[in-house]
Amino acid sequence: MSNDEEAEGRRWEALNPEILTLIFVRIQPVDEMVRCVPFVCKSWMEVVAGPYCWQDINLFPWWWRCTLQRRFLIETVEVDAVVGKLVQRSSCTLQRLSVNKIGESGFLSVLNCGRCLKWLQIPNSSITDDMVLKHVRLLPNLIYLDISYCIHITHKGIAAFGNNCKSLVFLTRNRAIDDSEAMAIAHTMPNLKRIKLGYGGFGNLGLSEILTKCKSLTHLDIRGCRKVELDGDLMEICGRLVHFQSIC
Repeated sequence: MSNDEEAEGRRWEALNPEILTLIFVRIQPVDEMVRCVPFVCKSWMEVVAGPYCWQDINLFPWWWRCTLQRRFLIETVEVDAVVGKLVQRSSCTLQRLSVNKIGESGFLSVLNCGRCLKWLQIPNSSITDDMVLKHVRLLPNLIYLDISYCIHITHKGIAAFGNNCKSLVFLTRNRAIDDSEAMAIAHTMPNLKRIKLGYGGFGNLGLSEILTKCKSLTHLDIRGCRKVELDGDLMEICGRLVHFQSIC
C-alpha cells in the first residue's frame, strides 16, 4: 500500500461517526446498510450498529427491488419482520418511516418509537380503524401522514389521526372513498398545509368543507376526483392556492 493510500485509509478510519452516518443514510439503500457496509471496516461496523443510521428508513426501493427480482409481491409478514428489526436497530428513535404493505405486527413495532416518529408513509397497509383508534395516541408528533390505498381505514380512522396528531401539516390519502372522509379531514385536521387526495370518490361537499376549514392550506391535489365539479366559488378558492392540481 502506498503512503497516499495509507493516509486515505486513516482519514476514513478517523472520520467522526456522525459524519459517516450522514454519508451512509444518503447513499446506501437500507438493505445494503445491513448486508454490506458493516463488513468494510470496524469503524463502519460500529457506526451501522448504532441507532443513528436508522432514524430515517425508506423501504420503498427494497420492496420494489425484491418484487421485481422475485416476480411476486412481498408478503406483509416479511415487511413486518424487516420493520421490526429496523425499529430495534434504531433503539426506538425512528423519526421517518416509508414502507409499503405494512401490517399489524409492523405497525405495533413502530408504535414503540412514540413521540420520536414524525413521518409515517404506509400506503397499501392492512391497518384497520380499530388499530388506529386504539393506538394512535402513542404517535402525537406526526407531521406527515400517507395512508393512500389503505382500504381498512375509513373516516373513523382518519378522524382518530386528526384528533390525536395535532401537528399534522401534510396528508396524502389517495383513493379517499367518499365525502365522509373529506369531512373527517376538514373537521379534525385544520392545520394541514398540503393535501393529496388523488382519485377520490368525494364530491363538492367534501371539497368545500376542506377549503373552508383548512385555513392554512397552500397545496391541494385532487387529480382523478371525477365527482368534483369545479365551478363558481370552488374554482375561485382553489385558484388562490399556491399549488393546485385538479381533475384532469
